[in-house]
Amino acid sequence: MNVAYKIQSACECQVLLEADLDEHRLVISGTATRGKDVESAPANSVGASAARFDVVWHCPFCGRNTLRTFYAGALQRLPSRPAEAPAEAPAEA
Repeated sequence: MNVAYKIQSACECQVLLEADLDEHRLVISGTATRGKDVESAPANSVGASAARFDVVWHCPFCGRNTLRTFYAGALQRLPSRPAEAPAEAPAEA
């Protein structure tokens, strides 16, 4: 699944919350970052088809459920990444 958008916000505990969204603004994955510590942060889109939609994260650092509202018209699509080519086998000598 291709990541179309990346959003971020801060939790009340000042952890950086991020989510990767697909082209329908549904969450693919969520993370929480504090310094060099990066943890998975379960996230979910609410009302993703609306002009204003919410994303909810569960912060692994403080345990809060953090709700943030985003405006779909302000999102900037990430550039498409070409599919990675399979690694070539080393040539035999």
